[in-house]
Amino acid sequence: METVGTTIGSYAPDFELPGIDNAVHHLARYLERSKAVGVVFMCNHCPYVRLYLNRLKQIQATFQAQKFTLIGINPNDATQYPDDSFENMKHFAVEQQLNFPYLRDVTQDVGRSFGVKITPEVFLLDQAGIVRYHGRIDDNPEDVSAVRSPNFQIAIARVLEGNAIPVAETEPVGCSVKWRI
Repeated sequence: METVGTTIGSYAPDFELPGIDNAVHHLARYLERSKAVGVVFMCNHCPYVRLYLNRLKQIQATFQAQKFTLIGINPNDATQYPDDSFENMKHFAVEQQLNFPYLRDVTQDVGRSFGVKITPEVFLLDQAGIVRYHGRIDDNPEDVSAVRSPNFQIAIARVLEGNAIPVAETEPVGCSVKWRI
């Protein structure tokens, strides 16, 4: 269960993971055609993920035209949590009308490489694949109207503008990743 961790200013680990669209998704391909890539570690059953889903879809819709791509990755062990199985991910994506790729980290190697601990937990990569932001989506999972600091959105806008991010790391809030025993 050791996590390595990816720090601000370092290169994100490349990955090739299966998506719910039955294609293999390569981080390197997304970096070739995007100015910024957001990686959100998420799952089907976490109540915090569910609270943030509409915001994540809105973020993708808002920044897509500026060559931003959001990628969801499910690192949870589906043996312990059958709700997070690949088949259930497909149903979840349709039910929730996800507008971004949703990938399965079956071996949990990608989650460990990133050092993820929570769902949802976000990493923002610039076009070179360098981590520029890590942490929470915003400061209020329960009430979108009470959000005072939309950290992830601010970070995306700054990276797309080529500017520094004022707060590059925040503490994510959510459910623990369900590591294989």
